[in-house]
Amino acid sequence: MAKRRFTEDSFKREPWFKALCSALVQCKTEEDMAAFMRDAATLSELQALSERFEVAKLLAQGITYREIALRTGASTTTVTRVASFLENGEGGYRKVLNAHRHHRMVSSAPTRGERPASVLQKYLDKNKNQ
Repeated sequence: MAKRRFTEDSFKREPWFKALCSALVQCKTEEDMAAFMRDAATLSELQALSERFEVAKLLAQGITYREIALRTGASTTTVTRVASFLENGEGGYRKVLNAHRHHRMVSSAPTRGERPASVLQKYLDKNKNQ
C-alpha cells in the first residue's frame, strides 16, 4: 500500500487525521497531553512544534522577525512560515492565542524613544483585564 499523503484540500477529511484530532481532544490535562504527545512524536518533532508555537506567541506580541529568530534560534524561514499561518492559515494559532489578523500592524506613531505597540498587543492588553 502506498504511503498516505495529506493535501491542503483534503487533510481535514482524512480518517487518520480525524482520529488524531479526536485523540488530542480526549486529553483532559496538560499531563495527559504531554504523555500522549511524547508517545506520538519524537523529541525533535516535539521541539519543532514547541518552537513554532513560541514563534507564534512572539509574533502576536509584535516582536520583529529578526528578534524572534535571535530569541528562539528559529530560522527566519520558520518565523516567516509561522507568520504566514498566523496571518492566513486556518485560524488555529489565532484562536489559541486569542489573536486577530494583521498582528504586525502598528496603530499609531510612537513617541520619542518608545517602541511602537502593535494593534494586536493593544487588543491583548485590553482584554487581559476582562
